[in-house]
Amino acid sequence: MAHFAEIDKDNKVIRVVVACNEDIANNGGEQSVEAATHFKKACPLSSNGVSWVQTSYNDNFRKKFAGRTYTYDAAKDKFIGPQPFPSWSLDGNDDWKAPVTFPSVSSENVEGVVPPDVTHINITWDETNQKWLAQKVDSSNGNLINIEWDPTNSVWTVV
Repeated sequence: MAHFAEIDKDNKVIRVVVACNEDIANNGGEQSVEAATHFKKACPLSSNGVSWVQTSYNDNFRKKFAGRTYTYDAAKDKFIGPQPFPSWSLDGNDDWKAPVTFPSVSSENVEGVVPPDVTHINITWDETNQKWLAQKVDSSNGNLINIEWDPTNSVWTVV
């Protein structure tokens, strides 16, 4: 199945609709202007829509599968997801990155925790304090342990 994203005047994705592969193949083929024009006839634009742009469910082209709130960058011919947090910026590959690099260590050992038998890490970004936080479950007693990433020393420490 082919998919098309409806784009508004600000290049924001309004919706994504499924198209018939045969219709696309018979009207210009994958990623063609002809297929988008044909699809516009088959599925009229909404009141805010200005164009249809084909998107790949498997991320085979145009970087990402479009979703509501994504942006279409026509110059780069790709869909870019929404900014997760105000402090994050796009890298050279148009992926959102935090101002502190994602933790490079997901070791089961957490400094200051005995025994080191800790599992199930859940890493989240703390926008207010600009750091990575996590919770791990101490498998010996089931208690949650709050930890934070120390990027200078590349270790998790107990909060």
